[in-house]
Amino acid sequence: MEASESLSMKEKSGISGSTIKMIAMVAMVIDHVAATILERMMVQNEIGLFGSEGVGDPLPVIYLIMRLIGRLSFPVFVFLLVEGVEHTHDRWKYLKRMVLFALISEMPFDFALGLSNAEIMDGKIIEFSHQNVFFTLAIGLLTIIGIQSVEASEWKKAGKVFMKSGIAIAGIALAALLRTDYGAFGVLAIVVMYLLRKKRMKAVAVTCVVLTVFDFLEISSFLILLPIRFYNGKRGWSLKWVFYVFYPAHLFLLWLICLAMGIG
Repeated sequence: MEASESLSMKEKSGISGSTIKMIAMVAMVIDHVAATILERMMVQNEIGLFGSEGVGDPLPVIYLIMRLIGRLSFPVFVFLLVEGVEHTHDRWKYLKRMVLFALISEMPFDFALGLSNAEIMDGKIIEFSHQNVFFTLAIGLLTIIGIQSVEASEWKKAGKVFMKSGIAIAGIALAALLRTDYGAFGVLAIVVMYLLRKKRMKAVAVTCVVLTVFDFLEISSFLILLPIRFYNGKRGWSLKWVFYVFYPAHLFLLWLICLAMGIG
């Protein structure tokens, strides 16, 4: 009885998936506040990352700190994507939902992070040089589905390795071609997370290494190892739709704030 109760307590303790997702959402908002409001203020006031005219302006320091905090978000979304595809009852429905919100989010994403207010007022509403993170996640999910199909096949080991490598390369190339957020490295991170999923901490650590190669600012993403270490495998609160709606909504709100402030 004591052993059973101890095991039950261990299973219930720790951090749920919803708590980790909330951490990532807060980090994402902090990152996007810096990337929209602060960055536009810096451009408008001709302040570079090292201050204006060599003077140690505090705004760039605040900006960099907020962007570093924001680096915690993407590894969590990758981690939860892999968790989700492992437990979903319908992978294709999951993918359709991801693609739907990628399309819904693109205009708010461009308004907040891709277009100037002048361009928007002139009628430009879509910008194709950089697509939102849902496209990256969707391509990564599609790549995982392809890899899973190969894993379930009766091909020989060498054939499976060849096909899985080809599918991974195709997914990475597609992200680069579409210029999605995090691009090729984003899909590579998703593939790495999936392939190493049975060794959770190693999977997250290697994913952070991949992202840091992409952008040195991602070095702060390693901090997410702490909450992941205490992840209890439970879903927690049902935040599925909250995140999907929150992503485009908060971007659109940040753009409205910039518009009200007359910046950008």
